[in-house]
Amino acid sequence: MDINELQQAQQMKQLEEMKKKLLTQILTKEAFERLARVRAVNPQLAAQAELYLLNMMQSGRLQQPITEDKLKEVLQSLTEKREFKIRRK
Repeated sequence: MDINELQQAQQMKQLEEMKKKLLTQILTKEAFERLARVRAVNPQLAAQAELYLLNMMQSGRLQQPITEDKLKEVLQSLTEKREFKIRRK
């Protein structure tokens, strides 16, 4: 490993720690635990949810901490299948 790779790895670790700190501030304890369980099963979905929640926080749309029920709604909206019909003429 060269110096650039070490610096990059350290920066990624710092970003993850910052993200975790912010998430603990905007999620209730139960919601944070649920997100951790989701991350264990489906890391991609957890990453999408984290990004969505952090974007909401940045835009000022979060007035109160996200509860477990609200997190369930966010996860549900991210996993909904988009249905479309193909019409043949």
